[in-house]
Amino acid sequence: MPNAPESSATSSAEPRSRRDVRVVLGTASLVLLAALFAVTLLLVENRWGPLLRADRTVRDGLHRYAVNHSGFVAAMQLISSSGSALVWIVVLALVVAWLLWRRLPRLALFVVITAAGSSLLNAVVKTTVHRLRPVLTDPVANAHGLSFPSAHAQAAVVGCAVLLIVFWPILHEAWRGCAVTSAVVTVLAIGFSRIALGVHYVSDVVGGFFLGAAWVAAMTVAFNVMRGDRGHCADNTPGRSAAG
Repeated sequence: MPNAPESSATSSAEPRSRRDVRVVLGTASLVLLAALFAVTLLLVENRWGPLLRADRTVRDGLHRYAVNHSGFVAAMQLISSSGSALVWIVVLALVVAWLLWRRLPRLALFVVITAAGSSLLNAVVKTTVHRLRPVLTDPVANAHGLSFPSAHAQAAVVGCAVLLIVFWPILHEAWRGCAVTSAVVTVLAIGFSRIALGVHYVSDVVGGFFLGAAWVAAMTVAFNVMRGDRGHCADNTPGRSAAG
């Protein structure tokens, strides 16, 4: 981008003020989502009676339906597979490649760190909580590893949020509502499929949703703060214009 002929305090303050608003809103979202996850985790760890009963009731009800409806099981397996780690790796790798081609390395780094960090965070929390998966006498699906929080649910939130963040600026306003709706439906469908297949409890999926959203909020705030710090240094560099 060509350098502006002069530096205006107003023009440089406006984008900085927008960044400040994003940081404040992002921080507030992070605090709220982290609190919701902490409450969910606390209830799971303390084996709160109403939560356990709700988990078991939903598990048993969906399982009774699934064992008698093979088409339902096939649909749930398809949806679940669409949210697998392999699918997200391929999708986000293509996004990173596209961003690098567009010469947007910072945004590409955001995608990589957010996705990889989410996976690592999920593994750490699962190991710490060490909740076993639902046990059913006649399972319609099998899954390995621990249960809380659901990696599929967390990855769905993180993946869809990252896609929205990356492509939001180039989406026409008429398509933004459709994009958000599609993301919400995708996240809920993947989460539901894991419960319907009997490989997660409802609380596992809810915990995955909260943890994934909190992680995206944390990364968004962090990258906005770093961007603001670099912008502040640039503004104080002699001879550097606001648009440079």
